[in-house]
Amino acid sequence: MKVLIDTNVLVSAALKNKTPEEVILFVASHADWEWIVSSDILAEYKAVLSRAKFDLPQDVLRKWHAFLDASTTLIEVDTALEFPRDQKDARFLACALAANADFFITGDRDFTEARKLVNTIILSVSLFKKLVCDEYQAP
Repeated sequence: MKVLIDTNVLVSAALKNKTPEEVILFVASHADWEWIVSSDILAEYKAVLSRAKFDLPQDVLRKWHAFLDASTTLIEVDTALEFPRDQKDARFLACALAANADFFITGDRDFTEARKLVNTIILSVSLFKKLVCDEYQAP
């Protein structure tokens, strides 16, 4: 399965929010799941985590940057997509299209309108955990 993870989910995980971290670790630890990113998305992840307002110590930032480099699958995105609701979020939709992603995990309600632009299932973190992670691990 191919999964995109929104930056807000990553930030929540880095700031020790239990469910986002569980979801990210689930995706990263299963060989049959791919965490898909474009070079723009990977750069955004690292830049946002490095923002002063989050005050993450340098050793924690290094850990997350190394984790991102090791856990994500970088793909080439050559499609531009218009998403008038929030154009800076169009990179995630373009990546979903290019990768034919199965899931996009986000905490951003702006993506509700994007469901008609991509075939990717767009879910909240808690819903992904309930429907996918918890079921995948159920006996």
